[in-house]
Amino acid sequence: MDLGFLTTGLLTGLREGVEAALIVSIVLAYLAKTGNQRYFGRIWAGTGAAILVSAVAGLILWNTVREFEEPAEPLFEGLTMVLAAGVVTWMLFWMRRTAANIKGTLHAGVDRALTEGGVWALSALAFTAVIREGIETSLFLLGQATEADRSATSTLLGALIGLVIAAALGYGFYRGARVINLQRFFRWTGVALIFIAAGLLSHAVHEFVEIGVISFGTGTAFDISTVLPHEGATTVAGIIGQLLRALFGYSSNPEWITLVTWLAYVLAVLVLYLRPMKPAQPARISGSQPVVGS
Repeated sequence: MDLGFLTTGLLTGLREGVEAALIVSIVLAYLAKTGNQRYFGRIWAGTGAAILVSAVAGLILWNTVREFEEPAEPLFEGLTMVLAAGVVTWMLFWMRRTAANIKGTLHAGVDRALTEGGVWALSALAFTAVIREGIETSLFLLGQATEADRSATSTLLGALIGLVIAAALGYGFYRGARVINLQRFFRWTGVALIFIAAGLLSHAVHEFVEIGVISFGTGTAFDISTVLPHEGATTVAGIIGQLLRALFGYSSNPEWITLVTWLAYVLAVLVLYLRPMKPAQPARISGSQPVVGS
């Protein structure tokens, strides 16, 4: 069991799971508030279908990655990690931009489904809202599992633990409990995912260097593998190095292009992600209030 990759999987499953659980709990609570509890089954049907499609998509992609041979395998693995880093980056900024109005948007969607689209439109609403989180989770976990290689099981186990915790939090949201401060939760888990995504991106660049796709900046920037190795060691320093590799993409002997890629991504994305946002006027549907930070 690799503690580092278990942690990255848990963070991913928890973050994405809380987003999905928040969406479902808002819809269910609004249906209950408006006396439409009889349509709960439609929401669970759409949610279940989205989870199933996401899981199947992830399994298909994982099996596809494993069937490739050299040099196609490292190329495809590198592209998978680049895609995963891109998806999680987009997800972070999407959630940052839309979090304040998500409750009003979902309430409006429920109202339209009930009055214009028929009750099965509620299943479609739940499916489209949850499938985005599910596909993002599958792609990001695929990238992490590909990087983890033999520790892929640790990543997936961590994700399952995170999803179970998220489901419990979702029940708390539905019951109206102030389980966690959502604004702080999304902000700091977002910061953690930025470092994980940077590790995926830098590892992808390393794969491209190894197969000759990238031929510049391939010299070793530094080598501290005798002090803090990132793999293949059972000492305390080795365990710390492996943990840093899983969480932050650490390498004890990175190429210059790999190091520059990691630094550029972390600095650029952190600055953009942590910059103050202009206050937005939240959508108010049926007296609803903004959900994040409320």
